[in-house]
Amino acid sequence: MEFWVLKISGEYHLDLIVAYGAVPVIVPRVRGVHNLLDGYEPIHGVLLCEGEDIDPSLYEDGTSSVSLEEEEEIRRVHASDTAIDKEKDSIELKLANLCLERNIPYLGICRGSQVLNVVSGGTLYKDIGTELTAKLPENQRVVHVDYDNYDGHRHPVKVMENTPFQSWFQDSLEEERMEILVNSYHHQGVKRLAQRFGPMAFAPDGLIEGFYDPNAYYNPDEGRFLIGLQFHPERMRRPYSEEFDYPGCSTIYQEFVRAVTVYQKKVLHSSTPLPKQLKLNKEVENRRRSIAALSLQQENRLKQMGATVRNGSHYIEKMGLNRGRGELGRKVMGQISVEHLSDLMSFYDMMGQICSQVLGRKLDESHC
Repeated sequence: MEFWVLKISGEYHLDLIVAYGAVPVIVPRVRGVHNLLDGYEPIHGVLLCEGEDIDPSLYEDGTSSVSLEEEEEIRRVHASDTAIDKEKDSIELKLANLCLERNIPYLGICRGSQVLNVVSGGTLYKDIGTELTAKLPENQRVVHVDYDNYDGHRHPVKVMENTPFQSWFQDSLEEERMEILVNSYHHQGVKRLAQRFGPMAFAPDGLIEGFYDPNAYYNPDEGRFLIGLQFHPERMRRPYSEEFDYPGCSTIYQEFVRAVTVYQKKVLHSSTPLPKQLKLNKEVENRRRSIAALSLQQENRLKQMGATVRNGSHYIEKMGLNRGRGELGRKVMGQISVEHLSDLMSFYDMMGQICSQVLGRKLDESHC
């Protein structure tokens, strides 16, 4: 049985994917591919990894304190990373959004984790050194990229208890410290984590090094895997050796492929056609952005709930929303506090996850 995992670049990634029994299908970065992704169906898993900086216009919320002079210096120091590739952005954001719609297993490494955070409504530091490191006391600063010791550089991360991260590296953690050393190749990172996610590990400067969706009930045995990691576990090897720094480095990929395998079986046994991505109505999107009482993050969450979640089309059809009802709905929502709106969105997101999980179990039971 072949389990298709969409992936872009990286030999170590490919070695691990193949070793655990999946077939990687590489998506080329060529013009127009983002309009042809349907041709890669069925997709049973998505792995996104390294690459250039994501276009800042996709996540900026007006809080960046980077000056024009600082931006020029950033481009000089990180010349290989700061060239924006909008075609790559389009491909990867569409793939990440597809995974969120369908609960397709997703593993985001480095840039891939940043893509996942951005598409879910989070933001990024345009440059960690400028926006974070320079504002911290010397003893709290962390070097996140060392061009003179590229593969050998490591820094500690604090592992959060009761997270997938802890389960992967359980045998390598000391109870009192709960730390491991990770590699680091980036000058950007998560600034504001998207609302749906929870952190799994922090660097000493507070930067989030790993996150997951607590409400997605992470469980590879049920085909559930939605993970963002800022570091590269596949490249954490001992000097002049193929041996990993920690056994947990390979466990991450093993668990990912296991989730892909289970998801593939669910798709194979399901008689329900896979939902197609919904296209946002530009008029509705513009009106949604005009609601001054909501933050950008909350707007993105509304967009996700109303237009991109798995049951979005069913919800709209069932409610029979037309323009008049839409106006009425906006007026009603306008009377609800931001806190209650946020709670409401979180509730429906959680219910969608639960429904999908129960449906998957019922389908598996019906084919036993």
